[in-house]
Amino acid sequence: MLMRTEPEDVSASPFAVRGLTVGYGGDPVVQGVDLTVPDGAMLAIIGPNGAGKSTLLKASLGLVPRMAGTATVFGQPVARQRARIAYVPQRASVDWDFPARAIDVVMMGLYRDLGLLRPVRARHLDRARDCLARVGMEDFASRQIGQLSGGQQQRVFLARALAQDAEVYLLDEPFAGVDAATEAAIIAVLKLLRDQGRTVVCVHHDLSTVRDYFTHVFLMNRTAVAQGPVAEAFTQETLQRAYGGRLAFAAG
Repeated sequence: MLMRTEPEDVSASPFAVRGLTVGYGGDPVVQGVDLTVPDGAMLAIIGPNGAGKSTLLKASLGLVPRMAGTATVFGQPVARQRARIAYVPQRASVDWDFPARAIDVVMMGLYRDLGLLRPVRARHLDRARDCLARVGMEDFASRQIGQLSGGQQQRVFLARALAQDAEVYLLDEPFAGVDAATEAAIIAVLKLLRDQGRTVVCVHHDLSTVRDYFTHVFLMNRTAVAQGPVAEAFTQETLQRAYGGRLAFAAG
């Protein structure tokens, strides 16, 4: 039985999925998942390896095909609300040999404002530099992205998301493979976004930081296990149901 401690008002939710099913080769890797993210939440999607966490985000955004289900942003299909969403993919999915500087990557977040083949203006560059400064990367604006460390690359992609000035931020393993300083910088930016009323959803793997970093949690293992405020849904019982014998961390 799914434990749920949040109302199911999809129309008011900044991000929600209903009945989401995704399969590869005909075998479902995500099956019948419902998720409702409250407005202004900072939510972690957690579960064991192979639970379908990243697939859930990608299918919601239309990056991989769905077998069934819907994904909405403030009650409307994701395809109609892309201007309100910023997505930060896993670092492993990015071509770091692409000949772009850090500031060029951030400028990609301004494409709706820039438009097709329109000239880059001073205000665009100023905004891109400001976003780099917010993640501590202003001194690396002219550095080719492939020459940056893993943590620096992640900061640049977060800066690109900031440039979009979105209402909903979806991040796929933003802390994976980064150093402690980068993790601290990223979580500080994400908490500031939450304090500004934005909604943040992260695929997350470190159970020891869930209580410190997030307000809400969604546990899954191919299907939904539990969701709600961390204090209510992040328990020994729900972790055991999600991880089973692979559980190596006890919730306090």
